[in-house]
Amino acid sequence: MLKTVVLHNVLMETVIRRRRSDSVKMAAGQQWVLVEMVQAFYEAPAYHLILEGILILWIIRLLFSKTYKLQERSDLTEKEKEELIEEWQPEPLVPLVPKDHPSLNYDVVTGPPSHRIIVNGKECINFASFNFLGLLDSERVKLKALSSLKKYGVGTCGPRGFYGTFDVHLELEERLAKFMRTEEAIIYSYGFATIASAIPAYSKRGDIVFVDEAACFSIQKGLQASRSFVKYFKHNDMEDLERLLKEQEIEDQKNPRKARVIRRFIVVEGLYINAADICPLPELVKLKYKYKVRIFLEESMSFGVLGEYGRGVTEHFGVNIDDIDLISANMENALASIGGFCCGRSFVIDHQRLSGQGYCFSASLPPMLASAAIEALNIMEEDPGIFRVLQDKCKHMHKALQGTPGLKTVGEPLTPALHLLLENSTGSRTNDLKLLRAIVDYSLDRQIALTLARYLDKEERFLPPPSIRVVVTVEQTQEEMEKAAQCIREAAVKILK
Repeated sequence: MLKTVVLHNVLMETVIRRRRSDSVKMAAGQQWVLVEMVQAFYEAPAYHLILEGILILWIIRLLFSKTYKLQERSDLTEKEKEELIEEWQPEPLVPLVPKDHPSLNYDVVTGPPSHRIIVNGKECINFASFNFLGLLDSERVKLKALSSLKKYGVGTCGPRGFYGTFDVHLELEERLAKFMRTEEAIIYSYGFATIASAIPAYSKRGDIVFVDEAACFSIQKGLQASRSFVKYFKHNDMEDLERLLKEQEIEDQKNPRKARVIRRFIVVEGLYINAADICPLPELVKLKYKYKVRIFLEESMSFGVLGEYGRGVTEHFGVNIDDIDLISANMENALASIGGFCCGRSFVIDHQRLSGQGYCFSASLPPMLASAAIEALNIMEEDPGIFRVLQDKCKHMHKALQGTPGLKTVGEPLTPALHLLLENSTGSRTNDLKLLRAIVDYSLDRQIALTLARYLDKEERFLPPPSIRVVVTVEQTQEEMEKAAQCIREAAVKILK
């Protein structure tokens, strides 16, 4: 027993000694680390110590400073508040517009805008509406629309993807694709939204679009929505376009990796609404294949006008329609309906059914308007001679307007919507518009309905000059066209003297 106790005491002393030894070593180690830190502090360069000191002070300041400052309040008396309210003059939400602004003074139409139109209570010959083929007056089209109205009702109350697709929509798309000789077509419920939706469906941020300076406003809105990099070339100037394409080719060679993911487009109109001339499509197709770009062709003014069968500028020049990546047009001119369409290869058109904003989010085209467009296509296919009649009348009107004193006729002979510009501007757009408006009023008093070309002055990328627009239709007789030309000449002599 005694041996056991002695052994236990010996073991306990050994453990205590070891623990004391470890504690001494640890303390010695801590002292050594502290000595090293002090030594490093004395050996460190002065700028290093200053920088660390500043950082330490900054951290301390951030820890103890408030994240915001209380603003000093100055309580106002009720009288002072009333005085401030009386002195405050809010800025107008929109700029003030004079009451005599043309957009606020309408020419009111009573009845249909057909060949004979009633404007401000006066019956006139219509040289203002884009009823090129006279189908607005067709009894067949009216009866078809009326029958559809009784069957389907007025509207659709839903976009195409949400119970807004009717059988007449599918039939119209099929008929348009067949008429244009393309694989597929897609229809929109609003003509302006057609090309404005089609462009951003394909061209995105970082892509490059080469656009004619005379491009219409709907194209400009589509470009704006796409957020692409836009390069404008001079109107119908293929040398200027090729210069831009060459410059882009050089840029692409500098950064091939970036160039591989950039898409490039050329956007033009077949027949320009603002310039009344035709795009040089064969030259554009050559540039397309030379520089590997895609072509979007807007044919609202040329569809149902140019070509032997009214298929537009591709038929006019004999260009293979497959060489054009996308064709768009509205149905509000030649077809005398509402809405628009795009046509091309199936994989191109199907993409718009998922990405075309006007297609996905707008209520679909009213069935009666789709039915009216189908019947208008029937008439166009049954009577292809109507296009030759229109083209001959366009030539006649173009010739009749030549030599009008003080006015310059702008447009090609095949254009159904010509522009009359002042030969000598007054130097003020407002005064030019007043002179042209006086000519329109003079003609209106003599039963000739004309119109000024209207633009959003502050929104247009390249604002066209003021002009009178003269529209030709198949319903106008040669005598009526001569009467209109004579009336314009008389007005020009009297007003521009």
